[in-house]
Amino acid sequence: MNMKKNAAEKAVEYIQDGMKVGLGTGSTAYWAIVRIGERVKEGLSIEAVATSKTSEKLAIEHGITLTPLHQIGRLDLTIDGADELDPELRLIKGGGGALLREKITAFHSDRLLIVADESKSVSSLGNFPLPVEIVPFAREWTYAALERLGCSVRLRLEEAGNLYVTDNGNYIADCEFGIINSPEQLEQELRGIPGVVEHGLFIGMADIAFIGRSDGSVDVMAITTKNNSG
Repeated sequence: MNMKKNAAEKAVEYIQDGMKVGLGTGSTAYWAIVRIGERVKEGLSIEAVATSKTSEKLAIEHGITLTPLHQIGRLDLTIDGADELDPELRLIKGGGGALLREKITAFHSDRLLIVADESKSVSSLGNFPLPVEIVPFAREWTYAALERLGCSVRLRLEEAGNLYVTDNGNYIADCEFGIINSPEQLEQELRGIPGVVEHGLFIGMADIAFIGRSDGSVDVMAITTKNNSG
């Protein structure tokens, strides 16, 4: 049973003709892009932007025409995945390395739809290491500042062993905090570190989550209000 595929296809049902749509990045967003491509072939007309070079390539392969960001304005919705989500739809994202572009796109969307399998739904965030995008300059200082927050830090590597470089030319520090008791406080502490470009805590941004279950069902979690005013 492909839980990710089921969740993604349920979310894609929310896309209507004429919408402006953000395309997320990752293994679950992959299935959303595939299904959107099928709907486009069936006659769906949308404008779309992608959150990574990988998603751009996938969208084009599936017949989805991408619109330059400066031409599209605000988005109706974005469909993206998550590495963890809690009952308040607070998220950890960035396992795919696109957290900065994903957060920019989510901020400029009227709705953020999250797709995930049941393993990503947790009672508290923190088992998944928190990705933090940092600039290359003085990375050792930024690394040390992150450690002072009480986490274990590991710079992400590519399969070949080289430092992983984001689409924006930065590095990813994967920070193991354990259970994050106050995501809001941690968010503020991370924002106070020069050298941190962005972090993978998405708080008050998600509107609806589609959770694929092993029995083939898809649970829908909705938030009626969110903190992001766009």
